[in-house]
Amino acid sequence: MLDREMFGHQTAARLLRVHPSTLWWWLEGGARRGKVYRPVIRPEPTGSKSVTWGEFVEAGLLRQYRREHDVKLSEVRGFIDAARQQLGVAYPLAHHRPFVGPGRLLMLELQDELGLSPDLCLVAVASGQLVLTGPAQEFLARVEWDEDVPEAWRPHDDELSPVRMRPSQRFGLPSIGGVRTEVLWEQVEAGADVDEVAEDFSVSPADVRWALSYENSARAAA
Repeated sequence: MLDREMFGHQTAARLLRVHPSTLWWWLEGGARRGKVYRPVIRPEPTGSKSVTWGEFVEAGLLRQYRREHDVKLSEVRGFIDAARQQLGVAYPLAHHRPFVGPGRLLMLELQDELGLSPDLCLVAVASGQLVLTGPAQEFLARVEWDEDVPEAWRPHDDELSPVRMRPSQRFGLPSIGGVRTEVLWEQVEAGADVDEVAEDFSVSPADVRWALSYENSARAAA
């Protein structure tokens, strides 16, 4: 599932609420002022404008860290490279293992070994216990897991929102009750009543209002 190509990079950037050139830099790296920079998310540049589910989920975590702490990409790149090697998975930050059990200890050891700044750390020690940091916990709260693989991601910032993106449903686009949020929003924008839309699409009025909340917030951020 993590290797499944889901979106073009323009669509992925819109859904993540980052600039397309920013997402492309994270995926492919590039050259600036005569210096070549490796990708942050991909092991090496591929030139592909398709974004896999694993790349999308990792970019969601990266977006949170960049927005909340403005961490250096060089630190993120080194950490993802090391985690990929230690865990033996292509998308270490789109995998459940770093966030639970022995994985937390491994992440702590990697953080110490690389000398990461505190703002970048996924794991911290509190009262002798390994706990997730705020951004890591917030990211984890957005994901629904199928064993170690993310089967759904909440694009809406509101933690109570039932809006989800699922690779197996509606081409991975935001949906609620099996209906794309954009479709519900378009119906209301065209003048339909919330209760009428809910009945037509076999969802609840609350579902329609959540869809409107998500779509309006996404458009406001565009």
